[in-house]
Parts: sequence; structure tokens; C-alpha cells
Amino acid sequence: MKAILADRSFRISILVTLLFLSTGIAFLFLGLVNYSWVLFILLPVVLGIAIGAMPNKKYLLWGAIGTTVIVLLALYTPGLSGLLCIVMTLPLIVPLIFFGYVLSHLVKRYDRMKSTDRVSVLLLPLIPFLIAAPAEHFLKTDQEAIIEVRTEQVFPYTPEQVYDAIKSVDTLDAEKPFLMHFDLPIPVKCVLEKEAVGGLRTCYFKGGKLSNADFGGGTIVEKITELERGKVLKMDVIDYNLIGRKWLGFKEAIYYFDAVEGKACKLTRITTYTSVLTPRWYWEPLEKLGIRQEHDYVFANLTKDLKR
Repeated sequence: MKAILADRSFRISILVTLLFLSTGIAFLFLGLVNYSWVLFILLPVVLGIAIGAMPNKKYLLWGAIGTTVIVLLALYTPGLSGLLCIVMTLPLIVPLIFFGYVLSHLVKRYDRMKSTDRVSVLLLPLIPFLIAAPAEHFLKTDQEAIIEVRTEQVFPYTPEQVYDAIKSVDTLDAEKPFLMHFDLPIPVKCVLEKEAVGGLRTCYFKGGKLSNADFGGGTIVEKITELERGKVLKMDVIDYNLIGRKWLGFKEAIYYFDAVEGKACKLTRITTYTSVLTPRWYWEPLEKLGIRQEHDYVFANLTKDLKR
């Protein structure tokens, strides 16, 4: 360990990583960069390029990747980011740091670039980020994606019974899916103020088991747009406050109740949401997984309530 800490390149790799990540975080909170490929792809790649330009490659990646993990975890401590968000981000940015490192190493191998440990030179790869981040943000090149998540389950009860059990829920208490053991918001209760078109339904959430005390909860307020007992409950989301998830928005929540096999009911739950996260090929499957786990938790609680 002493040999690693005494290595100049290792120490500089930590400093350079801190400077790159601090710039990205500062841009994010100043509103100069979107939750986009510039932040999640370009920044780690140019960081890797800077790290790869240094001599004595023995401990460089250890310093860069270790610092990256520590910085992201540090965002969780004061509630600036959720643990689940950090866990989902690491598999994207760590390989990209390595990719940039390999790219830089290949360029050096063919004598296109010389090794250096001068911090002023190592910061040069940050310039593309400094240009691309505000340019993308102010030009608004990325549009908000609208996505629908659908979950279906058959319950051995009539559609009217299922409707009555789901329209308003005093307490949700069921076995939690694995993401709720991080900080995926956990539904606590849903209160229906008026059972009529125009009526409001408010759902309350708390943070997951590993969340900070004041992080990860919030509310979603829905306005009924279509209602027929045992048939449909359709609502527009008019307000939401899920702390720490500014990149997600919610548009519509729908329940369809279809009679099947005599007295059974097929319940279809549809959530329509928006997201500004890119690249979509990475984030959308994870977003859908989180929402499906919310659906599964509500359905598991509904099963318990119907049995009672």
C-alpha cells in the first residue's frame, strides 16, 4: 500500500479524476449540462484518455476508478443522489473510463502522443466536455422521451372487488422487490379524496431501506379523468415530488379491470412517464425495471388486501 501511495502517477490520477468529476457535478448543479451522453459517456471517456496519457500505468486505473466510486458515493451521503442511481451509473461510466484509457494507450503505442504527468496538459481532454455540455444544454438537442409501462395480473375476485381494493389503499405492506432494498421509493398509501371525474388521488412514498432518512420519498397527485367501477380508473398526474429524481416525470396512471373466467379479474396497470436521461438504450430498461417493481409491490399488497 505504501508503494502505491508513494507512486506519483497514482496520486496525480486521483487529482485528475477529482477535477474531471467535480467539473461534471458543478456543471450539473449549475444547469450547464443535461443528464445525457455528454455527462455519462463523453466525460468518462475523456477522463480515461487523460489517465491513459500518464506514465507508469501500473496503478493509474486503480486511482481513477476508486476515486470515481468514492465521489459518487459521497453524493449519496448528503442526499444529492440516491444509492440506486449510483449503482446504475457505475456499470456505464467505469467501462468508458477504461475505454478512454485503452484508447490513449494505443495512441501512445504508435508514437502519436508522449506520456506526461503535468496536470495542466492532462486537463486538455476536458475541453471537449466544456464545449459540448453547455452547447447541448442550450441548444436542447435531446427531447424528453415518453414511455409506457404495462403490467397485468389475474386475481380470483370480481372486477368490482378488485376496483374497490385498489382505488384507495390505507396501508401498503407486502414483500418488497430487490430494488426497494436500495432507495426505490416505496408506496405507503393512496388516498382518494373524491370518487368522481375530477377527483384527486394522492399516493405517498417513503425511501427504501438504504435511503437517507429524508431522501427517496415524496408524493404523486393524480386527477381522475375517467372512472367506471369495475371497468376503468384513469388518472392524469398533475403533481409529483419524488425527491432526487428530477430526470423522471409522470404523465398518466391507468387501471383496467376485465372480467375473465367467470368471477376472476384481469387487472392491467399502465404508467406513462417521461425521462430526459440519455443514452436511452442504457437507461430505459432500468427505468422500466424500477416502475415494474413498483407495480409488482402494489399488486402483491392488493393480493393481501383481497384475501382479508
